[in-house]
Amino acid sequence: MSAHCGHDHSISATGPAARRALWAALVINATMVIVELSAGVLGGSVGLQADAADFFGDSVNYGLSLMVLNLGLIWRTRLATLKGSVMGLFGVWVTGMIVYHALNGTVPSAPLMGGIGALALLANLTCAVILFRFRGADANMKAVWVCTRNDALSNVAVIIAASGVWASNSGIPDLVVAAIIGGLAMFGAIEVLRAARQERRHGVALPVGSDD
Repeated sequence: MSAHCGHDHSISATGPAARRALWAALVINATMVIVELSAGVLGGSVGLQADAADFFGDSVNYGLSLMVLNLGLIWRTRLATLKGSVMGLFGVWVTGMIVYHALNGTVPSAPLMGGIGALALLANLTCAVILFRFRGADANMKAVWVCTRNDALSNVAVIIAASGVWASNSGIPDLVVAAIIGGLAMFGAIEVLRAARQERRHGVALPVGSDD
């Protein structure tokens, strides 16, 4: 028997509470796209730019989730598959950015990296609290939760990298954190695609962690 992770499976993935949670996360993420992208470009940080692109992807995902929230399971499963694919492509894009900045020897602004990274972490922790109760409802909401979890971990890595940039006066810590963000995207893509595949096979919303 598969483990159900102790979740309350009476939580609806399509009800008014889920819709409100997605709207709140959408507004927070859309705001952070502007803030972090501007800071990343001004400060020359590939880590911040990668994180801003991740925020943008999440904003699109939240918007798409709202569009299909009251549609059938098959449409929500298809969206989860799309999300997983986008997360994987994002990981490929980050790899390209790392190569570009490594070749150009970019050294980002450490104070800007640290400050914006802390603000982004606060934003993602807020989203995580809002979305936590829905994380096991179905593959679509699992994708939303995975994105939020990955973002919070990425923000911690950005803050640590900012200290490394300041101490070494080198762009290498920034490139390392960008690689971590890309790796999290790849790992998250595998998780989401696996959950979507299970739901397509069973025709029902499976709890997170189910291996049936």
